[in-house]
Amino acid sequence: MFSKLASLAVASCLCTGAVAQRVLEYDIPAEEALALSQIVEDEPTVSIAKGKEISPPYDLIYRVPLPIPPLAQPKQIITNPVTGGDILYFEIEERLFQKQVFPNLLPATLVGYDGMSPGPTIMISRGTEAVVRFVNNAQRETSVHLHGSPSRAPFDGWAADTTNPGEYKDYYYPNFQSARLLWYHDHALGITAENAYFGLAGAYILTDPAEDVLGLPSGYGEFDIPLILGAKYYNENGTLQSQLQEDTSTWGDIIHVNGQPWPFMDVQPRKYRFRLLNTGISRNYALYFARSSNTDGQLPFQVIASDSGLLDEPQTVDTLFIAVAERYELVFDFSQFAGQQVELRNLPDVGGFGVDDDFENTDKVMRFNVAAGPVDDPSTVPAQLRAVPFPPETQGIDHHFEFHRQNGMWLINGVGFEDVANRVLANVPRGTVEIWELENKSGGWTHPIHVHLVDFRVISRTGGKRGVEPYEAHGLKDVVWLAVGETVRVEAHYEPWTGLYMFHCHNLIHEDQDMMAAFNVTMLQNFGYNETTDFSDPEDDRWDAEPFDQADFRAAAGIFTPEAIQAKVEMLALEQPYSELDAVEAALDAFWEGKDIGDPNAALEKREAAPEPCPKTSPIPRYRRFVI
Repeated sequence: MFSKLASLAVASCLCTGAVAQRVLEYDIPAEEALALSQIVEDEPTVSIAKGKEISPPYDLIYRVPLPIPPLAQPKQIITNPVTGGDILYFEIEERLFQKQVFPNLLPATLVGYDGMSPGPTIMISRGTEAVVRFVNNAQRETSVHLHGSPSRAPFDGWAADTTNPGEYKDYYYPNFQSARLLWYHDHALGITAENAYFGLAGAYILTDPAEDVLGLPSGYGEFDIPLILGAKYYNENGTLQSQLQEDTSTWGDIIHVNGQPWPFMDVQPRKYRFRLLNTGISRNYALYFARSSNTDGQLPFQVIASDSGLLDEPQTVDTLFIAVAERYELVFDFSQFAGQQVELRNLPDVGGFGVDDDFENTDKVMRFNVAAGPVDDPSTVPAQLRAVPFPPETQGIDHHFEFHRQNGMWLINGVGFEDVANRVLANVPRGTVEIWELENKSGGWTHPIHVHLVDFRVISRTGGKRGVEPYEAHGLKDVVWLAVGETVRVEAHYEPWTGLYMFHCHNLIHEDQDMMAAFNVTMLQNFGYNETTDFSDPEDDRWDAEPFDQADFRAAAGIFTPEAIQAKVEMLALEQPYSELDAVEAALDAFWEGKDIGDPNAALEKREAAPEPCPKTSPIPRYRRFVI
């Protein structure tokens, strides 16, 4: 089955005007090859729901305006006692609320951050740390993951690190990355899908002066618009249908944008920036723009950013694949459509690459009503957006992970997350670069794969009907979609922190059914820097959720007074989860510089950058392959 492990593989870096080839050697651990040889994939079943509406008829398509999630406001700004910088303190309550989705039926009872879904958008400038206190006044345990953040392990939303109703947890976020759209969402073990489906998701935007000067369409909620996608099923009485018993996928027959089914937006005939985020628990999309008068005619637009921030240059396309948890940012120019209507639409079967159930109106997403009069548009889309910090190239495939269903269980290499003794599938020495090969052999399901902690480069896609999409090749990501029969290789730099982190399928039904595992970024022997505090253990009880008094919370008394909050935040900052970043990175540079290939901690010799116009990699010497 796995004779290819001894062979050589060719990976392609798809770049404008050139294809750079790399010869990659398989060198995965022997126990991993053995586990792969023992996989027997279940035969896929045909969905009995396909094409049959489940929710009541919705009669307000394109008749309700697009809501914009409000910006969260910090309750306090506290000075970091170590660095002297600002730490923004936010307080967000997880609580039930009601939303009238169908006008003549019952309201749906949902659960949201601050009683709304999506939750309030947190917007923070690069380099400003944040502590967000999530207060659980809902009915189930929760765990919050800031998706796309290199948070220390105890603040990353480890699935078993839960906060019960009547407890709160302070999550400390670094925010040192380049500008990007992240998102915060539930990650509680076994009930992530239900919690997220009922509303626990929100946008988190990092801004950066380096991006601000580019002249892209700007102004949150005016010309810079979040479009947060979801898809749900409702009961006949208008309430939201629970998915606790679902074990395959929840496609949803009602498409939501920013919590509103099929909204409209009035726009000016000018350029807009749209930040797309797919929070649906299973549904994937093949999105395109079209005139309402010709819904089959796909209009061009520019993709400018992916999960991990700006691309190196805009990519003009007429279709965008966006799987669960992916983020893409695009610019659409409405100036040619003054006085017309333009729709954002969805191709059936995810453009021929998915297995999602389609329903009568899942080909629609939202409508834009373009004003007739001309307007001044000072915005622009530069030909060059930034130098993307791609990881240095390595020469071998370090791990092969197959995402599969076996005996009715969703697993990775035959292992599930609740198999505690075996769920750590990779030990990656700190500061190294590895290539992981991610495989979906099945023709009956697809998997969006998320790796925590790191940004990765998608270097090849084989086995299916497509290669690496241009908007994948020209930027960094933290989620990649394995469509039917696809194998994808990703390359990531496992730094700067040590610790235990998760990787998993982001079809949240699959995740809850155990398609999740862990990797450990391990400490280096004779590393030249001792950090103040070890944050490697995501279940370290020093950072556990704590109970609170409801009366104190409502009255801003006790642990919720400004003085108590300041003391707690200062205590966290003194443990230095992030303030030693520069020293850690300098120590990593020094550690990996000049290592011999035969050394147990050796880096490979540096290679020349790929031929132009492929992006150049940073001149960092500490990359290597490592055999466990």
